[in-house]
Amino acid sequence: MPDETTASPQRHTLTIDSQPQSLADIGDWVMDATQACGLGPDDSFKVQLAVDEACTNVIEHAYDSQGGPMELSCCREGEQVRVTIRDWGRRFDPGAIQAPDLDAPLQDRQIGGLGLHFMHSLMDRVQFTFDDEGNTLVMTKQCPCAINPDGEEQPL
Repeated sequence: MPDETTASPQRHTLTIDSQPQSLADIGDWVMDATQACGLGPDDSFKVQLAVDEACTNVIEHAYDSQGGPMELSCCREGEQVRVTIRDWGRRFDPGAIQAPDLDAPLQDRQIGGLGLHFMHSLMDRVQFTFDDEGNTLVMTKQCPCAINPDGEEQPL
């Protein structure tokens, strides 16, 4: 179960222990939060896949499957939905990851290494930042509709 979840009309947050069994709760939260921010089910599913991949990487690599705090937030910013994932585990350098050779025969491909490719394919923007406080991943998805002043969606 999530350690803490909050929501406001503009921002949804989740604080959770980074354990494999947390992924289902995270996935449910992503679907609820992104749809509350204006994404349809198809785009929310794409965001859910990207967040699942990112959180799996935090669990396995940042914390070596030993658990640790992870904070997620989701908010609407104009015509975009932004999801932020923050952890305090081992630093990750996305530049050190070699791009997969998608044209290579299956038997010649390395196992793994597609996570960043999937995140970039599913999202409109993927940005990693690091500081002494931890790791932050921000991913954005264009929202195909605008929210009018009455809080109702209207096509762009």
